[in-house]
Amino acid sequence: MQRNTIKRLSGMCVSRYYQVAEHRFCVRGDESCFSLMANYQPFACADGEALFSLAISSGEAPEFTEELRQDDVEQMIVCGHTAAGDAVFGFVWDGATAGWLVCSADYHAGRLITTGQYTKLAIDNALMILFALATADKRTALFHAAVVSHQGRGYMFLGPSGTGKSTHARLWLRYIEGTELVNDDNPVVRVGQDGVATVFGSPWSGKTPCYRNLSYPLGGVVLLSQAPYNKIQRLGALQAYAALVPSISGKRWDARIADGLHATENALAMQVPVWHLECLPDEAAAQLCKGEINGER
Repeated sequence: MQRNTIKRLSGMCVSRYYQVAEHRFCVRGDESCFSLMANYQPFACADGEALFSLAISSGEAPEFTEELRQDDVEQMIVCGHTAAGDAVFGFVWDGATAGWLVCSADYHAGRLITTGQYTKLAIDNALMILFALATADKRTALFHAAVVSHQGRGYMFLGPSGTGKSTHARLWLRYIEGTELVNDDNPVVRVGQDGVATVFGSPWSGKTPCYRNLSYPLGGVVLLSQAPYNKIQRLGALQAYAALVPSISGKRWDARIADGLHATENALAMQVPVWHLECLPDEAAAQLCKGEINGER
């Protein structure tokens, strides 16, 4: 393994603060880092106590023991730990390593070691991971979903990659007056002390640039699946829980993370209506969905 040496990026190191779903975090790096972070600007906030921080520098691979690999379209995340017990996440894009995130056991402090390749990808992945893990025990969940707003509420569309989440969101935008896109890939849901669930926009939105610092009461969740017809049904609490779990980011082999996510998932399944929509990619599917969740059928 290579010796773990870290070099500062060129330029002066500065700190900037951002807030997503009412959780503040700090990023430390030089201007070359922040020039890649325009998507975070709508979430910029004043200095203050931060839930977690990320320091960005260039350098060589840390020594760590690999635990597992998570493959996604065009990218892979290698998960492991150092001899000291720090968590490590390596980011590989199109066969090239973009960097490694090394973070404390409580996920409140992390350092991103970049390689000079796909640096923005490394920054976004590192911040998404830190955010998801640092907030997991705070009734907060980072979803893989698309969200639209309509009549003062947010509606979230779930499903595996390729199911048509973005397509269904676009159908709402095209055919249902008053609909706006909140986030197209990575919204955040937070359950308040009063039990009310709120969905927030985030700096992460997949291939669609939608970085909106907005929030709405979560009016419902719709699990999508492709079908040669349009049919929708309300799910019971147990079915709703099962529908939510695959769409939430988290390190579930960590007991603290798993327990925190379970509490959030259970609260959502019990309090937020969840539907299963089997559908075609057409206007009728969007109208059927909107009519059902608004009680118009």
